Amino acid sequence: MSGEQMRDATRADLVGLPVEVAPRLLGAHLTAIVDGASVTARLTEVEAYHGLGTGHAPDPGSHARMGPTPRNATMWGEPGNLYVYLSHGIHSCVNVVCGPAGVAGGILLRGAEIVDGVDAATLRRPAAKTPRDLARGPGRLGEALGLRHPVHDGIDAITGVPHAGATARLSLRVDPIGEVASGPRVGVAGVAGTDVFPWRFWIAGDPTVSPFRWGRGAGPV
Repeated sequence: MSGEQMRDATRADLVGLPVEVAPRLLGAHLTAIVDGASVTARLTEVEAYHGLGTGHAPDPGSHARMGPTPRNATMWGEPGNLYVYLSHGIHSCVNVVCGPAGVAGGILLRGAEIVDGVDAATLRRPAAKTPRDLARGPGRLGEALGLRHPVHDGIDAITGVPHAGATARLSLRVDPIGEVASGPRVGVAGVAGTDVFPWRFWIAGDPTVSPFRWGRGAGPV
């Protein structure tokens, strides 16, 4: 949005628990330059995922619930790095790492409005029928930005240091979004996908927020 004042994110902005940091990412801008094409996404929907031993209760929906593995290693790194993983063997999904280094946490970027680089995003997402669908859902968001697993996993969105020929930068709103909606995470199985974990946050009424669905074995509690 043209009236929003933005500032560069710092690691200090992201050292809290994911459930605390996640709402602050709404309205933030993530800019990725991949293969020479720059795309900026304004984040409208995010989900928090905790690591082993953090928060008031274990998070059974987190990739880091059992401790460090080769797959989730980036989640244990510096806040502000991007954890890019492969979903269903097809979709590259992007997370902002948060919490102190060595304490895993991630915020899945579920939905966004492409505010710059629409042409480049459209080339990457030819199936999108309207601009709102360019990054409406985590796999679509990753594809629109051009960030891919495994080559871009670990890219630093605080310093903007090049990684595998790409760069990423995260900017936060000077004034955070005032009214934030929250509820269960999308498509997460079991209790982790119920309202016991209302760790999905979104900008109410924004058309780029992805549709909700219960995960396997999940539902209202």
